[in-house]
Amino acid sequence: MQIQTLYTMNKILAILSILLLTGCSIGGEKKIKIFSVEKPREKLDYPMPTPLQMEQIKWIIITSENAEEVFKKLEEAGIDPVLFGITDKDFQVLARNFAQIRQKLQETNNLLQEYKKYYEGENGNKSN
Repeated sequence: MQIQTLYTMNKILAILSILLLTGCSIGGEKKIKIFSVEKPREKLDYPMPTPLQMEQIKWIIITSENAEEVFKKLEEAGIDPVLFGITDKDFQVLARNFAQIRQKLQETNNLLQEYKKYYEGENGNKSN
C-alpha cells in the first residue's frame, strides 16, 4: 500500500509541477494593443536673437610721422599711452575673421527661422 501511495504522490507532484510551470500559459495568450496618438507640435516661444549692441572703439592710426604728436595728445587728455599694434596684413586677417563671425551668426539666425517655420508653419500658426 505504501508503494501505491508513493506512486500516487509522485503522480500528483508531477501534475502540480506541470501546472506550476505552465500556469501562465493555460489561460491563453493575452494580446497587447499598441496604438499611438499624434501630439501636435508645440509652439516655439523662443524670441529671435536681438542684434548685438557693440561699444564703439576709437581707432588711432599711428605712423612714424605722427607718433610723438599722438602720444603727446593722449598724455594731455590724461590717457596712459599704451600701444597695441597690428600690421596692415593682420588687420586684413582681423576683418576676414569678423566677416566669418557675421556669416556664422547669419547662418544660425536662418536655422532658427527654419525651425520656427517647421514647428509653427509659414504664418506662425501651429501645423501638424
